[in-house]
Amino acid sequence: MTRNRLSALATTAALVASGGLLTATPAAAAVSCASPVWKAEYYANTTLTGTAKLTTCDSVIAENYGLGDPTGVTLPRDNFSVRWSVTRDFGSGGPFTFTAEAQDGIRVSLDGVRKIDLWRNVSATQRKTVAVTVPAGRHTLRVDYATWTGAANVKFGYTPNTSPTTDKVRPLAPAGASLAYDRALNKVTVKWAANKEMDHAGYRLYRRLPTTAWAKVSSATALITGTSYVNSPPATGASFLYELRAVDKAGNESWGGADLTVATVDRTAPAAPTGVTADDGAPGVTLAWKPVAGAAKYHVHRQRKGTTDPVAQVATGVTGTTWTDAGAAERTDYTYWVSAVDTAGNASARTAVTATHDDWTAPAAVKGLTATAHEDGVHLAWTPNTEVDLKRYEVFKATLWDDGEGDTAWVAHRVEYLMPTASSYVHESAADGETVLYAVIAVDTAHNMLYIPDPAIEWVEVTELGTPAEG
Repeated sequence: MTRNRLSALATTAALVASGGLLTATPAAAAVSCASPVWKAEYYANTTLTGTAKLTTCDSVIAENYGLGDPTGVTLPRDNFSVRWSVTRDFGSGGPFTFTAEAQDGIRVSLDGVRKIDLWRNVSATQRKTVAVTVPAGRHTLRVDYATWTGAANVKFGYTPNTSPTTDKVRPLAPAGASLAYDRALNKVTVKWAANKEMDHAGYRLYRRLPTTAWAKVSSATALITGTSYVNSPPATGASFLYELRAVDKAGNESWGGADLTVATVDRTAPAAPTGVTADDGAPGVTLAWKPVAGAAKYHVHRQRKGTTDPVAQVATGVTGTTWTDAGAAERTDYTYWVSAVDTAGNASARTAVTATHDDWTAPAAVKGLTATAHEDGVHLAWTPNTEVDLKRYEVFKATLWDDGEGDTAWVAHRVEYLMPTASSYVHESAADGETVLYAVIAVDTAHNMLYIPDPAIEWVEVTELGTPAEG
């Protein structure tokens, strides 16, 4: 009487019928099972010798044959055996838990070294769990099972121990990382190969400048679970380094993978100028400011204060930290803005300052001056100036100074202030026949005037009580 036993072979037959991945293969055919799938070999004895009656692939070792033989292969209902083997990459290795249970015998080996040995005929399921430290890299697991008489079942599993107090082994650094940079969007895409750790939890991505420490740019709490990540670095034109690290379920973080470098596009403007001042003077309004780090030049904009005039750019490419607005109109209030510009053309925010450009222009030289000597003094007459802001006239007289050693010079002094409506003046002077010079200088309301010895000033010569010399 054949005893029905539930087995992985029944699963194999079902997958064959439905076009699945696992297929029952004749014993004579070569079978290759892709890691981490187990290669299973069935023998018609308990010594695992001779030619296997069936070789197939199992995703797990979890069989309950009951009191019969495996379905899909001709084996004795008692006294048969199965060998499962797999070679896989354990990544960085670390602490694992091996759990075995069987009726009857089971043996488990790692790279040929026995880790579990329960090889005996028993009347009930026997179980054993052991802690095993698996070295890094590729290793081979082998599970031998035999049933002699009675019920037959077998189960084996291996799992990493993810307790933070037990697992202190760093996972392997991620491999195969690459970087692509989209300059238009300023986006870095980092891609890498999946980590081979069995206790893999995710990844963290770090970034730094060549002179700074690593800083995490992925989520502060959540791990990256895929094999790519997009990051937007500061668009400063600087070169940034990226480094990927793997994290296991115990919280251990790997060393960094290969550093990846990207030179970013510069879209970051320098800081706005500070310490901006405006000083008015005869050349114009002079602006000054403190140097700005990273600035290659400065721009200046201007608008007449209190008007709807457009804001006009009045200076570009100023490389120093001062600029004089020689085109400012007199008696006009202005608002100025100064911005810093870097080598990539990024302009900072503008810093404003206000200023009034006063009247710094002296009235024109007085024309048509005549001087006539009379007994009561020298009579002066001139053509009135036309400036609307005329405040007064000042009359100057110059006499010849002799040091007694042959050196002479004209020495001038002011003799009178006159109203802006005046066009003549009598200067009382001694009737000593001395030859002197006279000049009349116009002064405006801003106190601008031509100063001696400005060559534009017209002097006339006259001899007191004599005929006036032609000037």
